[in-house]
Amino acid sequence: MNYHTYFNRQGRTVECCIIGTGGFGRSFLAQGLVVPGLSVRVAVDIDAEIAAESLHNVGIEQSNIRICTDIETATQAWKDGAFIAAGSYEFVAALPVEVVVEATGNPEVGAHHARLAIKAGRHVAMVSKEVDSVVGPGLAAMARDAGVIVTPVDGDQPSLLIGLITWAEVLGFEIVAAGKSSEYDMVYDRDTGVMTCDGVAFNVPDFAGLEQLGDADCADMVARRTAATKALPQRAVPDLCEMTIVANSCRMLPDRADLHCPIARIDEVPAILCEESDGGILSKAGVLDVFHCLRRPDEISFAGGVFVIVRCKHAETWDMLRGKGHVVSRNGRTAMIYLPRHLLGMEAATSIFEVALKGVSSGAEILEHHADLIAVADRDFEAGAHLTMGGHHHSIEGVSSRIVAGTPLDAQSPAPFYLAANCSLRQAVKAGQPIRMCDLNLDQNSALLKLRQEQDQRYAKTVDDAVNPREEKHA
Repeated sequence: MNYHTYFNRQGRTVECCIIGTGGFGRSFLAQGLVVPGLSVRVAVDIDAEIAAESLHNVGIEQSNIRICTDIETATQAWKDGAFIAAGSYEFVAALPVEVVVEATGNPEVGAHHARLAIKAGRHVAMVSKEVDSVVGPGLAAMARDAGVIVTPVDGDQPSLLIGLITWAEVLGFEIVAAGKSSEYDMVYDRDTGVMTCDGVAFNVPDFAGLEQLGDADCADMVARRTAATKALPQRAVPDLCEMTIVANSCRMLPDRADLHCPIARIDEVPAILCEESDGGILSKAGVLDVFHCLRRPDEISFAGGVFVIVRCKHAETWDMLRGKGHVVSRNGRTAMIYLPRHLLGMEAATSIFEVALKGVSSGAEILEHHADLIAVADRDFEAGAHLTMGGHHHSIEGVSSRIVAGTPLDAQSPAPFYLAANCSLRQAVKAGQPIRMCDLNLDQNSALLKLRQEQDQRYAKTVDDAVNPREEKHA
């Protein structure tokens, strides 16, 4: 595909507003200075000074940055052609931008911004997966009713994986599994017996001899590697959150609610993430999962990239492709096709251009509610405990997540993870139990809760396949 032809701007410039100027937001601001036809003049953060600093950080002269504290100053700054730094989206919501990029990562605030942007007639590029995992289908429907679009964003794995899955489907591949590598590789130094993950070193003496799959049984090797690295984090809420978003766009669910998350070398993935009948660890095909990229310090990273595992239906073709360096399983029955990258805001412009120039989302044409990310207590919680969300991964101490079939919520329903975030408990919850809606002290004025209630009303009559909703057959 020729991207110049596909994104033929005909001299047009797409104006954007970025809300949240953290890592993704700053990279988007920086790329906005060099992408032809993209203008990012408006930046919003919890404090206007933070937004102004981010603008200056990417190379904007201080003299061309206006700190705006109300609608009037923002309107004048726009007319003057200045870059705008604001501490509230309300101050800039009326400015004539086409696309609002929501990148705060805050489920409550992000939900509020999305609703405001849709009401203002703006497309929304939803970077905040925390919001998307709870109310993505509802927001997409709300936007459709308003004549605008909510889209996931290239640069983050959900949109990139949706692109790869749909590419494979268009070409007629049978998808056995699809997913991404975890955010941080597991880098094993055989000489020292140390494994490093996210800059933290762990002594893993029991990992010796487990570096290569070889002819070993996949399930056994996965279990042994997991046991040998029990001191390392094996699952991260953001990974499951991102797969929930893909589930809703692609009508796929995981093989198990908390994912398998095997530790695997790149060349081992198609042998491991396939059905048990083909020697892998999956009970069925057409599922989502994540793997931890195992490598030596001198080997290349998967870089948090995305993949599809496809069925090898013509042995001669796949033997030829194996010879060209493609990753084919040891028995030749499955292969991995992958994109070893996600470039955050540096590649988000493709999704921005899709909504503004093409009038389509980078996600599903019609987004439906197939999956929920729910909260599960990993330890006993007393009544009154506060489920504080924090840290880089926006996790909750003592609470993990699962991906389950999406349904409208009632009092006994497991609570969506990011709806439970920052709530207190009305009653005690035992370790291993889902945190239910009735367990939470919910703010009835919550923007996220109201959006979820609206979403549930839309989908209350929809009955979805709770096991595997994919119905399309492949020749």
